[in-house]
Amino acid sequence: MDSQDNKRKWKNRDLIASLEFAMTGIFTAILEERNMRKHVVTAIAVILAGLLFQVSRIEWLFLLLSIFLVIAFELLNSAIENVVDLACNYHFSMLAKKAKDMAAGAVLLVSVFAAVTGALIFIPRIWELLFKH
Repeated sequence: MDSQDNKRKWKNRDLIASLEFAMTGIFTAILEERNMRKHVVTAIAVILAGLLFQVSRIEWLFLLLSIFLVIAFELLNSAIENVVDLACNYHFSMLAKKAKDMAAGAVLLVSVFAAVTGALIFIPRIWELLFKH
């Protein structure tokens, strides 16, 4: 098999194939990555809270942005971890550690953004619900 045949084997042939590969990646992360499952459960809880508290359109935009950013960054983090492990053949490398730590740091930053966004939207509503006169 020449290199051109090998390239075709891995190249997405059409939109449907691209979508199938992407969905496979998302489902693989949900099944295999503990943190991804936590993010998905949290996302469902936030969506339910948004429905319960009837948040505004703008608030929905920020909540959905937060949810999708956290999940997208977790997917990237998981992909980076897998590639680093593959490249290092599971042997310790300071550069590998740095790459994995930086990817985890990116997830942490968007998670803090998401938490602050959720707090700004939901804390006043919860406060009002608990201490309504």
